[in-house]
Amino acid sequence: MPARHPPRPVAVANRHPRLRVPRGSVERLVAILDAQAARLAPRGSSMPAGELSVVFLDDPALATLHADFLRDPSTTDVITFEGAPALGVAGEICVSADTALTYARRHEREFASELALYVVHGWLHLAGHDDLEPLRKRAMRRAEARAMRMLTAAGAVPGFTLANARQRR
Repeated sequence: MPARHPPRPVAVANRHPRLRVPRGSVERLVAILDAQAARLAPRGSSMPAGELSVVFLDDPALATLHADFLRDPSTTDVITFEGAPALGVAGEICVSADTALTYARRHEREFASELALYVVHGWLHLAGHDDLEPLRKRAMRRAEARAMRMLTAAGAVPGFTLANARQRR
């Protein structure tokens, strides 16, 4: 039987004024991804050790980060920052709840699943996936789909909600 490791520390910060974040569910989502890292990370890569920070933002806040760190002031869905595993930090995943809601509405998807997918996407970046070239992007999309199937089967898609927002159920 493989050794069980304690769950990774996960710091969850909700900086969105209307988003309700079930913090324990986000921690569970990360724990499931971590447990399946061998199936989700690209061959020869692994998820770095250390605390993982997950930050939920609105579009203007994420666009500011996008401008400050990537020199692109446009809105985006996810920005992932690599950490310093030697210092106990795996990285930080910053996601936009506004972009998730817009995309979910436009494509008739469930908001909570879309926002969970953004967290998965950031986790996969830290685990070694890249989506800048077509072949690697396809591999990342397959890993996203695999991760979302696992989370859905485990009943581990967090019940994110936005106050005063019509959401597809």
